[in-house]
Amino acid sequence: MSATADPADKSNPASRLGFEPGQIVQELGYDEDTDQDLREGVEEITGTELVDEDYDDVADAVVLWHREEDGDLTDALVDAQEYLADGGLIWLLTPKTGRDGHVGAAEINDAAQTAGLSHTSSVSVAKEWAGTRLATPKAAKSGRR
Repeated sequence: MSATADPADKSNPASRLGFEPGQIVQELGYDEDTDQDLREGVEEITGTELVDEDYDDVADAVVLWHREEDGDLTDALVDAQEYLADGGLIWLLTPKTGRDGHVGAAEINDAAQTAGLSHTSSVSVAKEWAGTRLATPKAAKSGRR
């Protein structure tokens, strides 16, 4: 990908997530139900392809797709921080209320707190998916987006 999209482009479903050109975004929890438009939108904004769980360098942010049946959310959030840069963010993407695999807000808040993360905002990111922005302590203190 040679050109990056304007992060403020409202037609891009990823525009609300605050990604910037040049960022490395690690994607965890990919499955056939993930939103392709959102994935492509992140790549369009950053100008880089999403990297997967086999990536062993530092990432600027993590996109974690998580469904109720995917196992322990706290463990997934701890694992997501393994290669996250200081001050990096995790976007936890879960099925919206009423959809198969929905994860409740209380469970998200408890898991985030246990994993040492701060819940900073929630947004609707796709037809079937909601996003929860989770910050590491350094990101929360610096106000980094």
